[in-house]
Amino acid sequence: MKSQDIFLLLKVASLSHQGHGIPFFLESKWEDWEPQEGLALPHSDFLKEQSGEAWPDLQPNNTIEDAMLAEYSVRALADSTGISKSEVSSALKRCYETGLAKSDRLDKVPRINASALAEFIIYGLKYVFPAKAAEITRGVATAWAAPVLQGRLMSAGELMPVWPDAHGNTKGQAVEPLFKSVPNAVRSDPRLYSMLALTDAIRIGQPRERNIASEMLSAMLKDA
Repeated sequence: MKSQDIFLLLKVASLSHQGHGIPFFLESKWEDWEPQEGLALPHSDFLKEQSGEAWPDLQPNNTIEDAMLAEYSVRALADSTGISKSEVSSALKRCYETGLAKSDRLDKVPRINASALAEFIIYGLKYVFPAKAAEITRGVATAWAAPVLQGRLMSAGELMPVWPDAHGNTKGQAVEPLFKSVPNAVRSDPRLYSMLALTDAIRIGQPRERNIASEMLSAMLKDA
């Protein structure tokens, strides 16, 4: 197993949320980065796409459902995560073999095994893919500093954990993301951003942070 496998499965979980029409809105401004042309959709465009008002790849004879299922293709997953197509295929194969995911029997798209994935992230991830806060840098807020946990865990004067990113808006301690493309991939997907940030809170947090993040992530994965 590789760290990008978990990243990819969380993207699959996010797509499942969107496909089921599960609403998800962060109460505060969630984009912790400077706008960059071509790297991600603005938040308003993202919401329009997920509500079915606009699908760039929708052809005249295709339905919204067709467009949504296309998001699970190897090419689309590679585009949305920054993982190469060959590695997406390899990652899915590994996840099927370990039971963390399976192919849907009807539409053949990948689906997560929610209970197994939550169990692995909560109890095993920090040992298999450990991380710790390092040097002070500019980046995108993660773990308890991210919008999904805003106001729940931060204490006065505490340094914020961040994914290093030259265009991030937060100064804090560097935390290596599960994969190098994470800071770009979260720009168009607040669900993915939230799940990855919760995952980091479990990886690097103290018991209180881990417990809160574990409960929230388990609930999100259960709905996927």
